[in-house]
Amino acid sequence: MKNNFPFQSADILLPQSCDLSLWSVVACDQYTSQPEYWQRVEERVGRAPSSLRLILPESCLEGPDVETDIMEINNTMTRYLREGRFAEYPDSLIYVERTLDNGRVRRGLMGMVDLEQYDYEPGAVTPVRATEGTVLSRIPPRVAVRKNAPIELPHVMLLADDPKETVIEPLAGQTGEMELLYDFDLMERGGHIKGWRLGEKQIEQVARAMEALADPETFHRRYDLTEDTPVLLFAVGDGNHSLATAKECYERQKRVTPPEQWNSLPARYALCELVNLHDHSLEFEPIHRVVFGVDPRFLVDELARYYPNTLRGEGPATDQRRHVLRYVHAGEEGVVTVLTPRAQLAVGTLQTFLDEFLATHPQSRIDYVHGDDVARSLACEREDAIAFLLPAMGKEELFPTVIHDGVLPRKTFSMGEAHDKRFYLEARRIRR
Repeated sequence: MKNNFPFQSADILLPQSCDLSLWSVVACDQYTSQPEYWQRVEERVGRAPSSLRLILPESCLEGPDVETDIMEINNTMTRYLREGRFAEYPDSLIYVERTLDNGRVRRGLMGMVDLEQYDYEPGAVTPVRATEGTVLSRIPPRVAVRKNAPIELPHVMLLADDPKETVIEPLAGQTGEMELLYDFDLMERGGHIKGWRLGEKQIEQVARAMEALADPETFHRRYDLTEDTPVLLFAVGDGNHSLATAKECYERQKRVTPPEQWNSLPARYALCELVNLHDHSLEFEPIHRVVFGVDPRFLVDELARYYPNTLRGEGPATDQRRHVLRYVHAGEEGVVTVLTPRAQLAVGTLQTFLDEFLATHPQSRIDYVHGDDVARSLACEREDAIAFLLPAMGKEELFPTVIHDGVLPRKTFSMGEAHDKRFYLEARRIRR
């Protein structure tokens, strides 16, 4: 790929001389309301070398010992590097096949994204953009974890809108020509993962396909856009706040580095996995809202008062546009229907209300949960909780919506269930 292309090969670190099934753990932003999950992982890993020692689960970000935890993480990273825990594969792309718990295979490509060509702000026109609103308050604690870290471990997944399957899918038939780097089972219903290092032939093939995908004329024709519309090449599917944190850390380094040295800053890039939006295994799952520390019936009443055009229940079928918001709590299940909503998606209607409610009710908190069963369980096991169960978004809506309307409401969709998320495996140096 050209040196200025948004996605490039990277000097990738892989763990060696250890049990990879214990090394690899799920993304830190999963199971935030299920501490028993992380406790099981802790017990399973024991004293073995593991990426668990190099990440901070999101549920611990506001813990009493967070500063000590971060210091221990950085010390362990340094120790692992000193002990030769990693093997380095210079200037590499890795083709990944992840067999999910349901048996489907998700194909991806590990490389690095140029943070100069990524922006998470609403209205961004960079080649790489966020798909949903970034909560700025969530970035500083993540910066605290990353700013002094010598390496990064990614759970970011970028999406390419490649309906003709030109970039990643052709690699599936060429694995015999590539070097197999790993092949093992993942813990906790994570499935199985294999990875191959691309050869020179495959790298050139991928570069040609990506450059064709980035062609402005092709882009404008595909989405029926005017010639002056900037190309959206990749959209962040998972790990938006993680990538935003990488961007912030890079911008901080730029402020103390002469401009002529920016190109050589390791922090300018972030390791990530590129996945085709049209991958047959990729399903958009809704992300439900569970509110704790609230009288459920009071919250439903407030929702009905917030939107004047509201029905209790679904009401009769009409052509009138509506958003149906389903909820469940220990006392009941029900529906609130908002007529003629301003937001395009039901999640936008709900989130607008919840943001204002939570701002004036500091005793309440919200969690974003994958899976109907988990959301129902969390809402029904205590009297002061309520879950809103949201519909799934069609993945074909993603790129056109981001192009025309900007970012979606935060936590609009999830790519699969929690156990399908990226597991930490690869790493990369981000400091000299």
